[in-house]
Amino acid sequence: MMGPSTNFVIKNQFRKILTDKFKVIPISCAALLLLLYSCSISQFSPEAYKQAVDLKVESLELMSYATESIADFESEAAALKQALKKAYEFAKGRPDNEISAQQWEILIDEERNLLGGFLKRWEDEDTLNEMFITEAQSLVSDAFDTIIGLESGKINPSEIQ
Repeated sequence: MMGPSTNFVIKNQFRKILTDKFKVIPISCAALLLLLYSCSISQFSPEAYKQAVDLKVESLELMSYATESIADFESEAAALKQALKKAYEFAKGRPDNEISAQQWEILIDEERNLLGGFLKRWEDEDTLNEMFITEAQSLVSDAFDTIIGLESGKINPSEIQ
């Protein structure tokens, strides 16, 4: 049976636990704010957003022709590669935009399994299997959606007060 002194001890221990936990909250909030400040992200750019959306549509469209010979689409593939490099350089050149630039770099890298790798494989093999194309389009679409989502989630300079 618990007596009055036992209840007092339990209440004091409970109070100490709560007090200790609430001392951590301000420290955690300060650490979170510091982290957010150090990971600043660039402002929204309508040009970057439009560029990403346009390149997504163009890329997926060109990919759909990969069942045919790359020779028939060399100029389109070259133009797309150049536009992708421009988008990467644009993202890389914007201040506080490292995350978006890294996503563009991953997307266009010929050694990876996204758009750059897909185009390289098409060049190497001349034609690609329709099932492979469909799966690759899904991955490339998701990668573009990540880039578009990063850009659309940024603060528009007109919204800053």
